[in-house]
Amino acid sequence: MENTAHEKFMRIAIELSEYNVKQGTGGPFGAVIVKDGMIVARSANRVVPTNDPTAHAEVSVIRLACQELETYDLTGCEIYTSCEPCPMCLGAIYWARIDKVYYANTKADAAAIGFDDHFIYDEIDKKMESRKLSFVQLLRTEALSAFKLWETTENKTDY
Repeated sequence: MENTAHEKFMRIAIELSEYNVKQGTGGPFGAVIVKDGMIVARSANRVVPTNDPTAHAEVSVIRLACQELETYDLTGCEIYTSCEPCPMCLGAIYWARIDKVYYANTKADAAAIGFDDHFIYDEIDKKMESRKLSFVQLLRTEALSAFKLWETTENKTDY
């Protein structure tokens, strides 16, 4: 794909981020998913209007693209996002198997305006007992039964 096409898709992501701010509907983030040079889905950050803290632009556009393509596997797709993905969005991008990420603003740019994800990166590297959020394990033996069932089930869909 020519560089001008990449820039066109990134400009759409940026436009979505600006529009979101101007409309007062959420944070300054937008994302577009492209497959074979065609836009499959586009979304801005939807956290505030949906009351969903996971509705970042990247997660929202992944959900839309999966619905549009009727698959949970976005192999062959690229994502254009107005900002370097946060840890949650990065995880979602990997789980969706997106081939490539194009981004505009950096996580340092986002931190400078109050969207600082650094503490999450720090927390991930800590042992559970050292994290700010309390983790308590319960009923592991009982819960393992579902994992054992999964291992032996023949009509499962690996994903």
